[in-house]
Amino acid sequence: MSGAAGPAPSDPSARLHQTLIGLAAAGVGIALAIGAATIPGQAGYAGVGPNFLPWVVAVVLFACGAWLTVDARRVDGWREMDEPSGAPRGDWPALAWVAAGIVANALLITTIGFVLACTACFMLAVRGLRGAEGKPHGGGRGLVLDFVTGFLIAGPAYWVFTKLLGINLPGLTGTGWL
Repeated sequence: MSGAAGPAPSDPSARLHQTLIGLAAAGVGIALAIGAATIPGQAGYAGVGPNFLPWVVAVVLFACGAWLTVDARRVDGWREMDEPSGAPRGDWPALAWVAAGIVANALLITTIGFVLACTACFMLAVRGLRGAEGKPHGGGRGLVLDFVTGFLIAGPAYWVFTKLLGINLPGLTGTGWL
């Protein structure tokens, strides 16, 4: 470990923030468990139902949150913390692009189907992430490359979920390929 360390481990303010982060992660785990409890649990392929993965994520997230909380409450708080990297302030335009991708996906998924909605989400999120790194968005060529990349990720994901796992996702056509 090199460079300056973060806030003094015994700093009560740092320990409070660390505790709040741990409690928030555990709270999200609890919220996910509540959501997972509402998913029907009839077993599908290999005896695993659609609620299996949400339960796994909820339990692991709760366990991580509990671990972070306990670790934050110790005398030295989270150990071996380096100075935070990155810009001193958040990049709001980049966040807006990523958020627009998520909102576009939610709004378009039932209209244009899973594959195209996820492709649009990918394109917008990548533009925001490139902006956050200070890289150019790539112009028209970059837009086409992002579309193709997003499509090549979303297409197989759609196929795996609908064909192999038997999970119904909104499609654009009745063929099951878009």
